[in-house]
Amino acid sequence: MRFPPGFLWGAATASYQIEGGAKDGGRGPSIWDTFCAEPGKIHGGANGDVACDHFNRYPEDVALMADLGLPAYRFSVSWSRVMPDGKRVSQEGLDFYRRLVDELTAKGVEPVVTLYHWDLPQALEDEGGWRNRELAGHFAEYAQTVHSALGDRVRQWTTINEPFCSAFLGYFAGIHAPGDTDPAAALVAAHHLLLAHGTALQALRAQARPEHSFSVALNFSPALAEGYGPEHVDAARKFDGMHNRFFLDPLLGKGYPEDVLADLAHVGGLADAIKDGDLETIAGPIDWLGVNYYAPTRVKPLEDPYQQSNCPLPGLRGVDVVAPRPPLTGFGWEQTPSSLTELLRWLNWHTGGLPLVIAENGAAFEDVIGEDGRIRDTARTNYIADHLRAVHAAIEGGADVRGYLLWALLDNFEWSMGYSQRFGIVHVDFETQRRTVKDSARFYQNVITHNALSAAGPAEPLATAATDQ
Repeated sequence: MRFPPGFLWGAATASYQIEGGAKDGGRGPSIWDTFCAEPGKIHGGANGDVACDHFNRYPEDVALMADLGLPAYRFSVSWSRVMPDGKRVSQEGLDFYRRLVDELTAKGVEPVVTLYHWDLPQALEDEGGWRNRELAGHFAEYAQTVHSALGDRVRQWTTINEPFCSAFLGYFAGIHAPGDTDPAAALVAAHHLLLAHGTALQALRAQARPEHSFSVALNFSPALAEGYGPEHVDAARKFDGMHNRFFLDPLLGKGYPEDVLADLAHVGGLADAIKDGDLETIAGPIDWLGVNYYAPTRVKPLEDPYQQSNCPLPGLRGVDVVAPRPPLTGFGWEQTPSSLTELLRWLNWHTGGLPLVIAENGAAFEDVIGEDGRIRDTARTNYIADHLRAVHAAIEGGADVRGYLLWALLDNFEWSMGYSQRFGIVHVDFETQRRTVKDSARFYQNVITHNALSAAGPAEPLATAATDQ
């Protein structure tokens, strides 16, 4: 199963999850520093103060990427490191990312920069956070600052990663920073995140070079109806509308979906937040769409159509999220690769053929280090192989998928789950910071080397590489 020539292979991380250096490099406090300090918010009382210590160990990590033959590395810039209060520039913070990008390019690894992966400066949260419309302008200034510093060496840019999580998990579900539980605030935050993307995109294009490309990354979860009646179809429509189309359609110039607005009629906030010209700003053309996919969601209707749903979607009513079907990942997520194929095919149709890049895909499993020091993470390896086959099937079906960036390069701080979930293809001992390459990393290296993988059966390398010894 060969992938198209020039297919972009790589792995991904995020700043708060790996960097550490909480008080180094000019960094100011972010909302995740504040959230982690609240008792009971994070599994095991963990935080990202040290994480993978990537701030100090980035040369070692980049050398590891080169050893694994990764052509690209997607990472995020910490807004609170570059601008400790969200507005004032720290050259010390920018210098860290200059050194990181220089190290990557010297080793032949292409940097793919994400400007925002959830670590908002606490000073801006104190001014209202994403509830505050002015944040869109502040984000555009931050984006221009980073682009001016790195744009001579970085071609690929993503504005915002998963606005769904920042808005809905942070301002409604309360399980992500800043921990609010207000449905109206969550909808307003979602709109302002999209507006920030559009405002920053305009600012970036004004100073872009011809080789630069710009994107945004959305997390998709296809809705699978647990039944065949019209009420089941409608439950799936509601979930898909809030989780997927609410964020995608405005980016495509379609505005917020009418059916979703009708479903949200009982929740205030959004209508007043939308000002003249906002939708045009949000719909600025992107060069590719980042697609983050982990699992589908199974739904069925509630007997009471006015009952609040049991999922973190503000205003969603009449929908019951049911248990996923095994086999499950260590996180308890369903493994259904065919849903990724169908998602990519649908996105190809719904976007009118917009180029797609898998910006995140991966799985957490419990790792066991053998007596020989080897980590035989067969479940993760098979997950990767099955989902790569799903991507290949979508490409064969006509979807314009141009890359796959595996989540994650390193085991890291997994937000509210602390260090209890390991997504990395490289194991991190958080006590010693020792890195150990897992079998899944060697399998992935082999796929990259051949730009192909086996068509069926368990994940096996196409040929034995010397580095497997």
